[in-house]
Amino acid sequence: MAGESTFDVVSKVDKQEVANALNQSQKEIAQRYDFKGVGAEIDFSGEKILMKANSEDRVLAVLDVFQSKLIKRGISLKSLDQGEPYPSGKEYRLECSIKEGIAQDLAKKINKIIRDEAPKSVKSQIQGDELRVTSKSRDDLQETMNILKKFEEADLQFVNFRS
Repeated sequence: MAGESTFDVVSKVDKQEVANALNQSQKEIAQRYDFKGVGAEIDFSGEKILMKANSEDRVLAVLDVFQSKLIKRGISLKSLDQGEPYPSGKEYRLECSIKEGIAQDLAKKINKIIRDEAPKSVKSQIQGDELRVTSKSRDDLQETMNILKKFEEADLQFVNFRS
């Protein structure tokens, strides 16, 4: 294996930045005039983020505020797994979660893209919730990175680039 270059494909989110975005969203919702008296709030509920308001439109507006704060903090919306608004008593609720790691089915799709589109010297291997990509040529690995940057279904990062 001498002379092999590798990198790992991961999907990670900075939890502190998510918490900061949530705190900024809470402050904006508390101050904005259009959210007064509609019971609008956003908070962590275990691992999920729970948004509440008195109508479906208002809860979607809360989601919009949160999404804009995530973007400002450099977190891709591909990492946000959002549900549909649902009624709960007199209010509407919406649950979101932050996707961490690469799911098995997604890893298989990425593997297939690497097999089909990347140079033939590039090999990939699923390791838990990340992918290890190896090749003898660093140029081939960089070409593979450029191919994977176009991947739409997840926010991917490339780490541990070794030669």
